[in-house]
Amino acid sequence: MSIDVPSPRGHFSHAVIAGDFVHVSGLLGFDASGQLPEPGDIEAQTARILDSLESILHAAGSSPASLVKLTVYVTDISERSAVNRLRATRWPDTKPASTLVEVSDLAAEGAVIEIDAVAVR
Repeated sequence: MSIDVPSPRGHFSHAVIAGDFVHVSGLLGFDASGQLPEPGDIEAQTARILDSLESILHAAGSSPASLVKLTVYVTDISERSAVNRLRATRWPDTKPASTLVEVSDLAAEGAVIEIDAVAVR
């Protein structure tokens, strides 16, 4: 896939297509250069993740309208309203099955949210 998302930082793919499904790996709020420009900023990181998710889905022949499942990991559960507001603003008609959980830490210093997804093609 050729997308405007930095390369994965580990031994995994951004997404795997399995039959009619696109499974998207957990995304952090990295910019195109692979930096986390807004450490601790849930809104900025969420917006960047949603941008990356859209790019990955489009590259895989899907779109946010085809999302069937999102899993959202946050380091502070009290931030869930900001995440939900951004999702509703960005994709008002897209309401996939969702899980949101609080975690103690994420894979990059300053990261406060990670999202993985499943969509149909």
